[in-house]
Amino acid sequence: MLEEEHGRHVGVVTHHELKQSLTTLQLWAIAVGLVISGEYFGWSYGWASAGTLGFTVTALFVAAMYTTFIFSFTELTTSIPHAGGPFAYARHAFGPAGGYFAGAATLIEFVFAPPAIALAIGAYLNVQFPSLDPKVAAVGAYIIFMSLNIIGVEIAATFELVVTVLAIFELLVFMGVVSPGFSMANFVKGGWSGEDHFSVGSIAGMFAAIPFAIWFFLAIEGVAMAAEEAKDPKRSIPIAYITGILTLLVLAIGVMLFAGAAGDWTKLSNINDPLPQAMKFIVGEKSGWLHMLVALGLFGLVASFHGIIIGYSRQIFALARAGYLPLVLAKVHPRFKTPWIAILAGGAIGILAIFSDNLIVIGGQPLTANIVTMSVFGAILMYIISMAALFRLRRSEPRMQRPFVAPLYPYFPAFALFAAVICMIAMIYYNFLIFVIFVVMLALGFGYFLTTERRREAAPIDDLIESTEELKAEGV
Repeated sequence: MLEEEHGRHVGVVTHHELKQSLTTLQLWAIAVGLVISGEYFGWSYGWASAGTLGFTVTALFVAAMYTTFIFSFTELTTSIPHAGGPFAYARHAFGPAGGYFAGAATLIEFVFAPPAIALAIGAYLNVQFPSLDPKVAAVGAYIIFMSLNIIGVEIAATFELVVTVLAIFELLVFMGVVSPGFSMANFVKGGWSGEDHFSVGSIAGMFAAIPFAIWFFLAIEGVAMAAEEAKDPKRSIPIAYITGILTLLVLAIGVMLFAGAAGDWTKLSNINDPLPQAMKFIVGEKSGWLHMLVALGLFGLVASFHGIIIGYSRQIFALARAGYLPLVLAKVHPRFKTPWIAILAGGAIGILAIFSDNLIVIGGQPLTANIVTMSVFGAILMYIISMAALFRLRRSEPRMQRPFVAPLYPYFPAFALFAAVICMIAMIYYNFLIFVIFVVMLALGFGYFLTTERRREAAPIDDLIESTEELKAEGV
């Protein structure tokens, strides 16, 4: 419905460019699949700086942040079911500039994470097929899964459901196979930054380990970008988010505990394949169980890679539709009803990063190692803005329809906001150079934002431009 007031449009527009076909089960699969590669690799580096016990404290803190965040974020997603997700919430709460910063942060998170995962897929395939160049395999992964996403969201979501279930099954197999050798003595030995007793020095290790704990849950909020394609977002999104975060909590605790209790955890703390190596402690190098784990290990990477393509493409599409990016990026395929140009654009950036991996070195690390950190910066900034938007909208629009209300308000969103700020401070301290680059990118983007005001004014209205209270005051 549109209303004309003072020569301009105000009101609500419901978009139907994207096909509304996703079920609750498919949304749950997207929520878990976006993240599940983080249960396979990356997190064990936290042991190197914090030890098993120190990292457990860090992981529980981050888990509490994500749990309270998701319960609070769901209120926003169901109130404003928009493909832009955080961008739409922040624009609604803080205006165009707020929308820019939330949208840019989300875009950095979702565009910069896939190249690292694609290279991990390429490295895995190179182990199985040594003649295959990992970078070529990574590009091949982009081509295959971009094509799958273009063909249709329902097909893409069904595929995501299958690989996510297989990835979860594999993690459960891992826990079952190593359980006969489970020993808490192994897990707690040297568990405080390599020491058997807690010390003040181990606190620094806990803060340094924050990015690795975030890797357990990073990108679960991507379900918000599929909200416009859900059959019944007011019902299905809360179920998908809540069951998704609970699934990931169980898996994160399980893989960390069973891997650390299987043997000498220090041998797992600086490698990309902690689960197969932990399994070797129990079954040896020639066991069929080990070969099965390695053979199925690709599913976790594929689930996250494919799910994040869904996320970044919808964010690009929503930003372009609202005039924040060139309008061509908002084109929807006439047959498949998918944002095909946005899918290809995000993929082009990822492929460029893949081939720049060893050409661009920052702080002694190759490009892809640093863009993972950049992705985390984008995520944390988006979390902070989203929780601030929740508080703002509660005050400015108390009568907004809220199909799901954040429990224990204001304590849940307040804790999520506080924890995100702590994580941001720790990230800046330990990754200052990457943070400077992150700020420069946001500043350059903001310069572009300032030059495109007319384009945004001409863009179609796609959410509430004025609050319910303002409309009532004007007699609309």
